[in-house]
Amino acid sequence: MKKLILLIQLLAISLFGFAQKKQLTMQDAIANARGPLAPENLIQLQFISGTEDYVYAKRIGNGPVWYTGNAKSKEDQAFLSLTQLNQKLKAAGQDTVKQMPSIQFNQGADWILNLNGSKVALNPVKNTIQVLVDQKIAGMTNVEESKAGYVAYLNNFNLFVGKGAEQHQVTTDGTKDIVYASSVHRDEFGISKGTFWSNTGKQLAFYRMDQSMVADYPIIDWTTRPAQNVNIKYPMAGDKSHQVTVGVYNAETKTVVYLKTGAPVEQYLTNIAWSPDDKYVYIAVLNRGQNHMKFNQYDAATGDFIKTLFEEKDEKYVEPLVPMLFLKNDAAKFIWQSNRDGWNHLYLYDLKGKVLKQLTKGQWEVLEVKGFDAKGEQLFYVSTEESPTTRNLYVLNVKTGKSRRITQGYGVHNTQISTSGNSILDNYSTPDVPRLVQLVETSTSKAKVLLKAANPLAAYATENSTMFTIKSKSGDDLYASLYKPVGYDANKKYPVVVYWYGGPHAQLVTNGWNAGTGDYWFRYMAERGYVVLSLDVRGSDNRGKAFEQSMFRHAGDVQMEDMMSAVDYLKSQPYVDADHMGLFGWSFGGFATTDFMLTHPGVFKAAVAGGPVINWQFYEIMYTERYMDTPQENPEGYAATYLSNKVDQLKGKLLLIHGQQDPVVVQQHSVDFVKHAVDKGVQVDYMIYPGHEHNVLGKDRVHLYQKVTDYFELYLKEKK
Repeated sequence: MKKLILLIQLLAISLFGFAQKKQLTMQDAIANARGPLAPENLIQLQFISGTEDYVYAKRIGNGPVWYTGNAKSKEDQAFLSLTQLNQKLKAAGQDTVKQMPSIQFNQGADWILNLNGSKVALNPVKNTIQVLVDQKIAGMTNVEESKAGYVAYLNNFNLFVGKGAEQHQVTTDGTKDIVYASSVHRDEFGISKGTFWSNTGKQLAFYRMDQSMVADYPIIDWTTRPAQNVNIKYPMAGDKSHQVTVGVYNAETKTVVYLKTGAPVEQYLTNIAWSPDDKYVYIAVLNRGQNHMKFNQYDAATGDFIKTLFEEKDEKYVEPLVPMLFLKNDAAKFIWQSNRDGWNHLYLYDLKGKVLKQLTKGQWEVLEVKGFDAKGEQLFYVSTEESPTTRNLYVLNVKTGKSRRITQGYGVHNTQISTSGNSILDNYSTPDVPRLVQLVETSTSKAKVLLKAANPLAAYATENSTMFTIKSKSGDDLYASLYKPVGYDANKKYPVVVYWYGGPHAQLVTNGWNAGTGDYWFRYMAERGYVVLSLDVRGSDNRGKAFEQSMFRHAGDVQMEDMMSAVDYLKSQPYVDADHMGLFGWSFGGFATTDFMLTHPGVFKAAVAGGPVINWQFYEIMYTERYMDTPQENPEGYAATYLSNKVDQLKGKLLLIHGQQDPVVVQQHSVDFVKHAVDKGVQVDYMIYPGHEHNVLGKDRVHLYQKVTDYFELYLKEKK
């Protein structure tokens, strides 16, 4: 009896403790999560190039002050204040600044910063200024500076290259249909920009995209009177695609050649790289079917095709994402990334296209190559070797093929590497460690702590999630994160909200702070009495080729099966109210959410689908045809995933949300679903966000999550 009384007393004290703590507001959970409630950080932390010294900006009084330190210093020292910077600017004959700008520090060389709209180099010893990119040019589109001081940019759709006062117009036929020096293929295949300077900075490879044959798609601007139509080019699956070529501009001779990438015109040109001597350009050329890649070499001076170094084929798809990386100390060898053995790994090649060695191997993924040490003997890379939910830095001896882990601790590491490769800056977190910033010696892994952030949620009534795996029917481990309600009572049953994505190039659950989630909405819902589950089903990223490709030609099938495994897990828990469960997803997750509500009606009482794909024939060529083939090749797969045709199977409540200016998942998807619902007499709820594209960002994101929360409160809570 005494033990029972003590237990009750302890429980009462625990509940009283939670009651005394603050509750997250929606503003806290969404907006403040990336501001006042984000873990403390060292602002603009970086190595001074060429040294093992680090610098960062720290707020002192009314403004930031740059501090510096190294492995030997016991305390970091003030390095540069706003007053000191303004003294240097005055001495250089420049106007002073009111706020500390971002600065790139280099040992014994100029500091690079933005000054009154211009990019400049400040000599900190002589107090002189050199303008690198003039204010007028810096305000142009797609500005990129070269090592030799040339600057490429777009003006009125055309490509210009300039140096100093001399500006040269490279192209003359640029329009909204003829697009130069911009990202192409709708940012797929690792493409994020359209200009690629050579190593010397005297030659520029650039994209030219002819999209005149692609159908116009209307996006309505509702801010004018009357509203205006703004057409974009949107190539839908199975339709005509744009045509891309690659030009090479020689800034010294002011001449342009186009690489002879050949037919067919509907192909993908990606992973552009220059040879170390700037004589050749290498391109991964992928067919429209995306199952055959040729890695080609071209003459930069003539544009002539030289040879195909190697090819990659796959019965489903090949997806080259990263350009070749030449060895620092051997221009005759390069490293290529491929998942040909089922996992993304590094391969060493010679210039004949022969594989010399597979450098990394195992059932894990190389996520990022960080670069070489000063001698070029050691290569740094980030991988999931420890666990799919962690990120660690490893160093590889290119000659021996032996690798060694540098970062320690079961969590997520974001790293910077010094010029020499002897030191790293490690920004690290786990669910229990909001942020730990360390200077780490690469040879010994000896660490100096620079910052240990306090828990920004210490004053709030919230607890960390539990991370675990759910076994799928296929035998795969599905990583999940679960929040129990604050003040959890084992004798009660609670409503549930499940959040998921389930598509390629996304992973929700990691062993970092807040379980890898950027906001605190899951915690907010747990404070309000919900069980909140998020998980990564098959199709998700960083689990190997088979895990992702399991959805090929039948998007949604494996996701539905894996969600049922999660549902079975939830139903087996005594604290779960299986009659009051909600489902939420955005984009591919919006598709999966809608699909599940129709194919497994009645499992979830309410659901919210944001920016949902409803008909894959309405989605873009590059993404859709990779995973579904064309509608002509896979009519059964497209018919099975046309969700509007299943609207009469809906049971429960469904809220669709769409950004009204969405150029990614165009609004036609959700409108089509609503039209079919009206035709069939099925009630659905619909919310638009005018002025927003695929994601609702900024202050309106708080409104979005309040809308989602209110929907679940309405339908998942018992009425009293």
